[in-house]
Amino acid sequence: MEYNIALQFEDGVTGFIKCEADETVAEAAYRQKFNIPVDCLDGACGTCRCHCESGSYDMHPDMYIEDALTESEAEEGYVLTCQMIPESDCVIKVPTSSEACKVGKSVFKGKLQQLNVLSESTIHFGVEVDNPDALVFLPGQYVNVSIPDSNETRSYSFSSIPSANQAEFVVRNIPNGKMSTFLSDNATIGQEINFEGPFGSFYLRPLIRPTLFLAGGTGIAPFLSMLKSLEVSGAHHPVRMVYGVTNDFDLIEVEKLEEVKQNHPWFDYRTCVANEDSIHERKGYVTGHVDNEWLNNGDIDVYLCGPLAMVDAVSNWLDSINLKPSNFYYEKFTPSEQ
Repeated sequence: MEYNIALQFEDGVTGFIKCEADETVAEAAYRQKFNIPVDCLDGACGTCRCHCESGSYDMHPDMYIEDALTESEAEEGYVLTCQMIPESDCVIKVPTSSEACKVGKSVFKGKLQQLNVLSESTIHFGVEVDNPDALVFLPGQYVNVSIPDSNETRSYSFSSIPSANQAEFVVRNIPNGKMSTFLSDNATIGQEINFEGPFGSFYLRPLIRPTLFLAGGTGIAPFLSMLKSLEVSGAHHPVRMVYGVTNDFDLIEVEKLEEVKQNHPWFDYRTCVANEDSIHERKGYVTGHVDNEWLNNGDIDVYLCGPLAMVDAVSNWLDSINLKPSNFYYEKFTPSEQ
């Protein structure tokens, strides 16, 4: 038995290691040449103190001293990687940079296998990577995709899940944009496409309470990955979504949301369009279409992915209704960085 351990570094880089049964995280990391902070290996110094965001593990108090990790810290999910033995897949936050730990960014080479214009504002593409077993990420994360015949990259969130045959992306078609021009005018099926990553602290945590997804434009992409993952793992708490766009033609992949809703009673969603000339049944911004009962008196996790202005607007809206959610995770983008 072995488990996937995601190591989240402070600079946004995520590294993945395999941890075998009865092997500590520190042992597994060093075996795979990840130099995470560690010193004594005896649970006495606290150098390897990290925070486990999700997953189960064995780490009894008699395996370390209180000077290294207090009882209250252990109850909050802090761990000593030199004593932590995973019992499931885990996500661990490492309080240092990937560079300090000599963790290189993973580069994936692949070929373009899908290319679809979903609307005049949105393009979908899929890449078949050369080493699919090595493509591991957390649903919601992004990679830097290289623009062929240039030294530039664009940051795109996965709309697929790690177990998919292809890495898929839903991106904005920006007039005269370098990646948009390539995809619209020059790309051919079978052409080499490379990317590096994964990156980002915007990813799906374990569902332990009702959850609200707020998506703006192509910010729908990471939520597609999250929903596909939840279809596999299941959800024991309600997941609601409001998906807002500027124009009617910007609404894409709604049929996939509808499919999840029809097949899984834990999911519900609604869409809205900001343009006043829209013929859509719901106009305005996402904050105007969130039911009060969805907010669960603040005992809720909120995930938001959209343009910078949307992130600011939602933050202001939460302040205006005097609601502090249990957790508020967000990813913001600009026109050149999805």
